[in-house]
Amino acid sequence: MEKEEYAMILDYLPYGDPLEGKMNPIAQAVGEKLTLLELVPRRGITLEPKQRVYIGEGKREEVYYILGRLPKEKLTENAKIYLEDFIKQIVNERESEFVDFFNKAEAVNMRVHQLELLPGFGKKHTSEILKEREEKPFESFDEIKKRIPSLPDPKKAVEKRIMEEFTEIKRHNLFVK
Repeated sequence: MEKEEYAMILDYLPYGDPLEGKMNPIAQAVGEKLTLLELVPRRGITLEPKQRVYIGEGKREEVYYILGRLPKEKLTENAKIYLEDFIKQIVNERESEFVDFFNKAEAVNMRVHQLELLPGFGKKHTSEILKEREEKPFESFDEIKKRIPSLPDPKKAVEKRIMEEFTEIKRHNLFVK
């Protein structure tokens, strides 16, 4: 698995996690490769929500170390709000990657297709997508909407699915590590 290089701060807890009783500052963050992380800032550094920080190898300016993965149950309400913004931004910036999902998604098993795991997508939508992508691969979310007008908004469906994968227990994750 690729290591995260950069993360966006979702919430900064200057007095640590109130449920753990430790008083050390901690930040909840999401890596650009879609991993929830807990970070320990350097002494004297205050992190702001939406701030992009380097967390890769070598010298880090703001982050002392990565405490580990952040369990979804520990996400603060503030963090969830910023997480939604982050997801919209990532889906916009990396549209081709997510559109590619529509071109390459495959069956999970005999009964379920990956496309059916998107909110609002059923068997009928899945077969329409499969038929259309055989003729010509999709190049954008807009093109998917144009070619299959009955489909729920594919971009919103991807955003919603990523948010669900970050905040709920899912049997199959499509996007989140």
